[in-house]
Amino acid sequence: MRQEPLRRTILPATVSFTPELRPNVWDLAILPLVLGILWLLAFGGSQMLTPYNVGDPLPISLDPVELPYYLLRSFLRMAAGLALSLVFTLVYATLAAKSRYAEKVMIPVLDILQSIPILGFLSITVTGFIALFPGNLLGVECAAIFAIFTSQAWNMTFSFYASQKSIPSELSEAANMFHLSAWQRFWRLELPFATPNLIWNMMMSVSGGWFFVVASEAITVHGQVITLPGIGSYIALAIQQENLAAIGWAILAMFAGILIYDQFFFRPLVAWADKFKSEHTPGEEAPTSRLLDILQRARLFGHVAALPSWVWEKSLPVFRKRRDGLSPVPAMSSQSGWRWFDRGWNVLLLVVALSITGRLIDYVHGSIGLAEIGHVFLLGLATALRVIVLIALASAVWLPIGVWIGLRPKVAQAAQPIIQFLAAFPANLMFPLVVMLILHFDLSVEIWTSPLMILGTQWYILFNVISGAMLIPTQLKDAAGNFGLKGWLRWKRLYLPAVFPTYVTGAITASGGAWNASIVSEMVDWGDTTLMATGLGSYIAESTKQGDFPRIALGITVMCIYVMLFNRQIWRRMYRLAEERLRID
Repeated sequence: MRQEPLRRTILPATVSFTPELRPNVWDLAILPLVLGILWLLAFGGSQMLTPYNVGDPLPISLDPVELPYYLLRSFLRMAAGLALSLVFTLVYATLAAKSRYAEKVMIPVLDILQSIPILGFLSITVTGFIALFPGNLLGVECAAIFAIFTSQAWNMTFSFYASQKSIPSELSEAANMFHLSAWQRFWRLELPFATPNLIWNMMMSVSGGWFFVVASEAITVHGQVITLPGIGSYIALAIQQENLAAIGWAILAMFAGILIYDQFFFRPLVAWADKFKSEHTPGEEAPTSRLLDILQRARLFGHVAALPSWVWEKSLPVFRKRRDGLSPVPAMSSQSGWRWFDRGWNVLLLVVALSITGRLIDYVHGSIGLAEIGHVFLLGLATALRVIVLIALASAVWLPIGVWIGLRPKVAQAAQPIIQFLAAFPANLMFPLVVMLILHFDLSVEIWTSPLMILGTQWYILFNVISGAMLIPTQLKDAAGNFGLKGWLRWKRLYLPAVFPTYVTGAITASGGAWNASIVSEMVDWGDTTLMATGLGSYIAESTKQGDFPRIALGITVMCIYVMLFNRQIWRRMYRLAEERLRID
């Protein structure tokens, strides 16, 4: 068994904690940054607690001077959504990966949650959040944060779940040999192993949140639009007023914001997570971060940062394995009994699913005829065709590019902020160009609005492929060179199988994101001009605009059905193939 990869993957057994607390020059350098961040958090948090009554419009200005304030407000919502998404990911994905009975429920539920459009979440939850905090802006803020959470959590959860299912067998055997409890195994093996890929998917999730920030900051309640101060509401107002100059300022502000959180958050995280890679190539240049270097050299800050790790380290023995790990485990009394339990569990799940489906049909059929229901399924076929074509094109373009970038760490580090900006670029800002081109050249709306569906979701594929290519073991690359694998044969035998598990994670999220994006892409507004393509997305968008809840429910239900069919018949089979035949052991 190779000891070097194991040593790098499992967390160290001890955390240094010395009583020396005298600050050094690096503490003085980092202190203004820490105090500034705390002040911004306090100021932004206080703005969320201002009094507010539904019906009183919040003024939004297109003056570029207001953009830093709007950027801060959007930042805080994104940060809160990311924190909630991370907690949800660690709990939900771990339970789904550990229990095959929970997996049969939780993964289909995750498919459904991923397929529900953000407009659907907002239409269902915003009234409840406002009722929780009457007369206060916090209710609307919570609704916006929840909407951002729904645009971030599913991608991270699928990524962590896939990592849990693809842990190399030698690492699992080592964990069993050391008699690690479930708690210790999670913190020493499973979370460190998944951390590099999880961080890359966190980047993509944040970018996905920027893509939907317009919808989350301009909320419709009972036919009335509530706009929260933020970069999303600024963009929505600029589009409504056809102000190209304001759109240009918004693009610059977003680019500056993405550079800020890349340099101050994600780049230090990527450099820190490099120690969790399963193996390192001699002479390979590790990712670096000046901020991380300063934080590691700061003496007082280092002690403060080490305290949670010290407490965590002391908690591990509390959850130690009760058995000695040597005694045989009692065998199951009856394998046939477990088989009957499995069948009963499957029947129960089927009954519950049919019951929920029946209630939805009763609700929809009460106000909508069967002919329209059939028509909506046909609209779903039109959108499905667009999704299939766009995912295939995006895969053909970004899979080879992602492998090429991932095999070159310097290129990957330089391309990271660029890809984040492109992924965060809201499709709404492309609407003016698309509308003008379609009208000027008399182009088909059915075809030329389709690229807007994949504009923000194609990056899920690129991010995950880059992450998978960066994790290809050096031994495999050397073996491929020794065997003389070149050209297409090298791609077929090494690169494509190696990145296939992470590609599937990116493709399933990109597919779900494309279905969501169809709502804002099949019905394009620019000022008083509206272009509508035939599809399920435009049906949901039009129903939402009119406040027709039965038709909103019908459209969301049909979209859930299509997304679940895609996931079960295509992506889930690919997941099993990656888990059973393409694991790197």
